[in-house]
Amino acid sequence: MPFKLQTICGPRRRIGQEIGKLARPRMAAYLAQSPVWAALRPWRGHAYLDELAGCVQRALPSVWEEFEGLAEGLRMPLPDVLLWHCRGELLHSAPEGCTSIAWHGADGTRWIGHNEDGDPYLYGRCLLLDVRPDDAPGYVAFAYPGSLPGHTFGANRAGLVQVINNLRTRRRHAGVPRMFLARAVLDCATLDQALAVLQSHPRAGGFHHLLGAAREPRIVGVEAAPGLCSVQEVTRGTAHANHLTHPGAERVPQIVTDSSRARQSRAENLMDTWPPQADGDTVVAALLDEQGPLPILRRAPDDPDQENTLATALFEMRDGGLALRIHDRSPEPVLTLPIL
Repeated sequence: MPFKLQTICGPRRRIGQEIGKLARPRMAAYLAQSPVWAALRPWRGHAYLDELAGCVQRALPSVWEEFEGLAEGLRMPLPDVLLWHCRGELLHSAPEGCTSIAWHGADGTRWIGHNEDGDPYLYGRCLLLDVRPDDAPGYVAFAYPGSLPGHTFGANRAGLVQVINNLRTRRRHAGVPRMFLARAVLDCATLDQALAVLQSHPRAGGFHHLLGAAREPRIVGVEAAPGLCSVQEVTRGTAHANHLTHPGAERVPQIVTDSSRARQSRAENLMDTWPPQADGDTVVAALLDEQGPLPILRRAPDDPDQENTLATALFEMRDGGLALRIHDRSPEPVLTLPIL
């Protein structure tokens, strides 16, 4: 499956418009087949959505401007695009999965790997964007049609890496919807700035953010949910599927699917066997693992969470440089891209 990099430059609203235009030909068919969209439609006009919109406008005005442009480019009513972006806040079990793995190499190289799991309909229909706004570092990100970039895998030209895992939390709170916060992280120049974004705003939904940086040795995992923002530094390696795992997270009501539990366990067990010389290829091999009835690499038509792996990404941070490899369910990359 080819991944064509699309470059977009300019002010926020124009960037949103161009992203929307790229997705417009696919959007009607995508939503028509989506059970998530069918489940969301009864929420149209609900006061809670107005409350969420106000939170974004106050906290992240630049991201909101880009979002308005996105709705214009899609030629969809802005309330419907907002409804789509708040699917994780409104539906406790939205079908967006993912598995992430981070690893510190013995020579100081760091790797962050990620399986982007989502609606099987999207296989071969997503976007790979190189976005260059006038007022921020710019980024490369994998994007779903009709959604702001940031909630899958991406990295910016300041060297910041972010990969996202869905958390199925059961709370609904006023706050900034998780997809807007994930987009805002890609505008940050440092890990500390990214952590400040996640810690300083009230959250309406739950994501796990795995963050790294080309120019500093830290990798951090952040479980961000209503009433929780837990930050853990990765000392050697870590894996994360789609449920809260940090100490203290048990106070947040959540749904843990059998697939999430199985992928978390399998990834941890694989990492326990890794030798000191484990590297990026080792990370990719784990993400492509198909052992067991609910494997890490997901391509079964009867997946119980209605999710398949859409792409596998590997970010390599070495000597201040940053590169991205994308795999299509195979050990051989289909795209290798220097970012920094």
